[in-house]
Amino acid sequence: MTPETGQTMTEHTVRSYDQELALLTTIIARMGGLAEAQLAAAVQALGKRDTELGTRVVAADARLDELEREVQQLTVRMLALRQPVASDLRHIIAALKISNEIERIGDYAANVAKRALVLNQMPAVEPVGAILHLARLVQEIIKDVFDAYIERDIQKAIQVWIRDEEVDAMYTSLFRELVTYMMEDPRTITACSHLMFMAKNIERIGDHATNIAEILHFGVVGTALKGSRPKGNDLDAQAGGES
Repeated sequence: MTPETGQTMTEHTVRSYDQELALLTTIIARMGGLAEAQLAAAVQALGKRDTELGTRVVAADARLDELEREVQQLTVRMLALRQPVASDLRHIIAALKISNEIERIGDYAANVAKRALVLNQMPAVEPVGAILHLARLVQEIIKDVFDAYIERDIQKAIQVWIRDEEVDAMYTSLFRELVTYMMEDPRTITACSHLMFMAKNIERIGDHATNIAEILHFGVVGTALKGSRPKGNDLDAQAGGES
């Protein structure tokens, strides 16, 4: 092998490696965009009582599962063949972890859509508006955390991490509103019970966005976010959640 040939092979290897890192980022960005769209569509299916849209959201969840498997396969291949270190290793591991967080966001969005399909068969109840308000806040946070990932913007990631407390506070208020509404009109218990689970699903999506912010921070900086993660509600034991 001549020096020129060796140099060419090295350049090719580096270029190929860079392309794989770029592909990994692209797939994560695609997953993020799909999860964001899934949540928006699930909320729209609830607000507009659009059964057809809700059905599409449930069906589309499988695509996120496929993309997560692509990330898993690519990361395993890169770890085995490239033996990355330092920032590259953190980048790859972060992408693997984030893909799992996004897949869970998709699951929760599908859960919201499934309950919207049930609610669409019942008379409308007033607290739906409060659910939509909570969802809008979480949608903002989801958009910000995926923007932070694409831009490698640590400050934006930190702001997402901080806003988790805002989501928890709104969820707590909504939970109490739903309990009061059911007490005042027992005929709404079934519908409001569905709304409680939907609110919990949406709050959980906010938690996964916060997880992504934490993973991104470590992936870029190499250190964990300092301090306890802000939490503002203590209603999990009362409300439960869906997996």
